[in-house]
Amino acid sequence: MTTSEATRPRSLRPLLVTSILLTVVALLVGVPWWTLVASPHWPAPVLLPASALFAAVAVALPLLMFLGHARGRGDSLTIVADVLLGVVWVLFTWSVIGNVLRLVLSARIVAVGVLAVSVVLLAWGFHEAMRVPRVREVPITLPRLGPGLDGTRVVLLTDTHYGPIDRSRWSRGVTKVVNSLGADIVCHTGDIADGTVDQRREQSAPLGEVEAGLARVYVTGNHEYYGDALGWLARMDELGWTLLHNTHVIVERGGDRLVLAGIDDATAHHSGHPGHRADLDVALTGADPELPVLLLAHQPKQIGKAEAAGVDLQLSGHTHGGQMWPFTHLVKIDQPSVQGLERRTERTQLYTSRGTGFWGPPFRVFAPSEITLITLRSPAS
Repeated sequence: MTTSEATRPRSLRPLLVTSILLTVVALLVGVPWWTLVASPHWPAPVLLPASALFAAVAVALPLLMFLGHARGRGDSLTIVADVLLGVVWVLFTWSVIGNVLRLVLSARIVAVGVLAVSVVLLAWGFHEAMRVPRVREVPITLPRLGPGLDGTRVVLLTDTHYGPIDRSRWSRGVTKVVNSLGADIVCHTGDIADGTVDQRREQSAPLGEVEAGLARVYVTGNHEYYGDALGWLARMDELGWTLLHNTHVIVERGGDRLVLAGIDDATAHHSGHPGHRADLDVALTGADPELPVLLLAHQPKQIGKAEAAGVDLQLSGHTHGGQMWPFTHLVKIDQPSVQGLERRTERTQLYTSRGTGFWGPPFRVFAPSEITLITLRSPAS
């Protein structure tokens, strides 16, 4: 094989990626345009400006997403890009559904209906994304948990994603709710923020006021490694949180002990930071194998190694519960769990939070955020 033949597939890769992106944008914008504008055959005073608007969106969407999420760009451009993406996604979803309804309804009725449903869902979805999450109470029985630890209250935060929209007030509200729960252990399973520590200092400050009787522990998520990972580790240390960087701590109550272990995110080994990778064997080194293990791991798909190691309960986030339906079904392709509690083996259980915050589009559609209150139960109690 000649050098030119070997490099040809690589030279075609940018063209392939560009073609896929253009196809996706054409579908996301084209389907709503056809449903809302073209097929109802509106008169020219409606058809022409509406078509021009959709054409502008088709050009602006990829450009804004590229510029808005490029490093060093201001938050304002990112907000515009993310809002536009959310609006387009909702319009696309309900346009697809609307076109099915055209079997029994006229094109204009479908167009008006799709637009009305989309506006309502976007308004409701924005409210859901910006409000302080409701508490989701989840009792979990761990067969190996000693009776002294029965009733241990574990609060799970994850995917706070402090970002371009200033949610300092929201962050203070989350801390207020957490502190009202009387937690023994508070966990954060990663994706703390998007942006540098200096950019998100005020939003992250309330984490320093979180109260826990036994431990405040966290692990990294993939978004830490997209930006200033080491800066955020230093920030969390400054706020008084314990990093479970492929390690564990022991908590004790009533004469019984529990291993709190944590591993780096599954993407950590790509970060270029020495020593950052998910390593459960290292995390459990020195732990008494007879003790129950509660593992923090950002992504649910890290459960495979947890099962093999006999972990009792893994707590994860990452999925956001899909955040904007029907994206939920796409998440299932990549992750074994989207939200909730699952028994994986006779010993191992997995709990996946829908997330405390949101990423990207400031909308949550049929995927509400949560602050999770897990009450650990012992079968011996």
